[in-house]
Amino acid sequence: MENWYALRVRSNHETVVQSGLRGRGFEEFLPVYRARARWSDRIKVTQRPLFPGYVFARFDPSNRLPVLMLPGFVHIVGFGNGPEPVDEAELHAIRRFVDSGLPITPWPYLREGERVVVQYGALSGLEGIVLRATDSLRLVVSLNLLQRSVAVELDRDMVRPLASSPRPLPVTQFNPGPLVPDAPAPSALLSTPRKGMR
Repeated sequence: MENWYALRVRSNHETVVQSGLRGRGFEEFLPVYRARARWSDRIKVTQRPLFPGYVFARFDPSNRLPVLMLPGFVHIVGFGNGPEPVDEAELHAIRRFVDSGLPITPWPYLREGERVVVQYGALSGLEGIVLRATDSLRLVVSLNLLQRSVAVELDRDMVRPLASSPRPLPVTQFNPGPLVPDAPAPSALLSTPRKGMR
């Protein structure tokens, strides 16, 4: 069965592996972003891989020999005894980021944060994690298999929290349940207002 896999490639060989995959008839995906590079006499805009050292390819792992023979190929990302497919929904979200035309940038992998959904615009319906950045928001989508993320800047009014997003309960809403007779009261959870606080 064909799935999407992440291929680890040698440094600066992403386009070589991408071309090799394409030449052998495999569906491939190399997400890139635009970056400014300062030269001695000017600033040049270049395209760089969003995930340096990785290229994505769709293939049947039982027929992977042509992939293993590619120049610049290192290994197929996986856990334990075999390759691990990339979550197609995560890869689709990365594709939408790249195709949106919005400025995107690599971002450190995140596990925690409030999940949101984009309400309108080119990324409408896309879910991700929001980080605050000055006067705008950064929407982050993560590829769990690679432990990498991508961020895009959005206006604050473009996103809304997901209803199923886990939120910590404020102390005022904490309900310790019925007290058991002869059990001590949960005094650590009860607090008296400090002087000057109401």
